[in-house]
Amino acid sequence: MATTLDRSVARGFDFTEHVRLLCRDFVERLPELAHIDLGRVSICFSQARKSVRHGLQASLTPMRFERGAETMRRGRRTYAVQRLQDESGREMLYILRFYLPRFLDLPLDEKLGTIVHELWHVSPAFDGDLRRHEGRCFAHGSSQKAFDAHAEHLVRRWLDQSPAEPLYEFLRYDFRGLQRIYGGVFGQTIPVPKLVPLDDDSAAGSHD
Repeated sequence: MATTLDRSVARGFDFTEHVRLLCRDFVERLPELAHIDLGRVSICFSQARKSVRHGLQASLTPMRFERGAETMRRGRRTYAVQRLQDESGREMLYILRFYLPRFLDLPLDEKLGTIVHELWHVSPAFDGDLRRHEGRCFAHGSSQKAFDAHAEHLVRRWLDQSPAEPLYEFLRYDFRGLQRIYGGVFGQTIPVPKLVPLDDDSAAGSHD
C-alpha cells in the first residue's frame, strides 16, 4: 500500500520546512550534490527514544535497492519497499529523517556536517539507492572518518560562499531554545517504510 504525505496544521517552528530550504541551498551551491532532486526527497523527523547526546542523529532511507532496482530477492520471496507519495502523487525516492531533540542539541558545526553527511549518501545516479563504495562497508567506504571529513570539507566550501545566515540561523539553537522562541517545534512525520512481500516476481506498483 502506498503512503501519502500529509502535513498537519500546527503552530510554532516548522523544523522540516527550514531543513528543506537549507538543503536546497546546499544542493544549489555544491556541484557534488547537484544530482539531488529535493522534490523527490521527503524530509521528516522522529522523536528520539532517549534524551541523550549519543545515538542516531539523522538517517537517509533509500526507497529502492541496489542500482535502483524496485524489487529484491531474499530466499524464496521477492520484496519491494512500501512506496511513498506526496499530495500530487509524485513518488519519493529517499526519506531524510532527523531525530529530535537529539539532532538539535548538537553544536552548529556538527548539525551542518550531519545534514551534508546524509545528502552525500544519495546515489550519484539519484535512482533511490545509496552511494556505494568499494569494500565490505559500501555505505561509508573503507573509512567512515574519511567520509565524515569529506562532508565537513563540503560544509566549509559552502560557508566560504557566504550563504544567507537566516537559512541556518535556527541551527544555532538547541531544541528547548527553539521552543522558547516559537512556542513549539513541529514538522513532517513519516512511518518507517516496510518491506512488502510480493505474490510473484513482478515489480511492485502502488497498491490501494
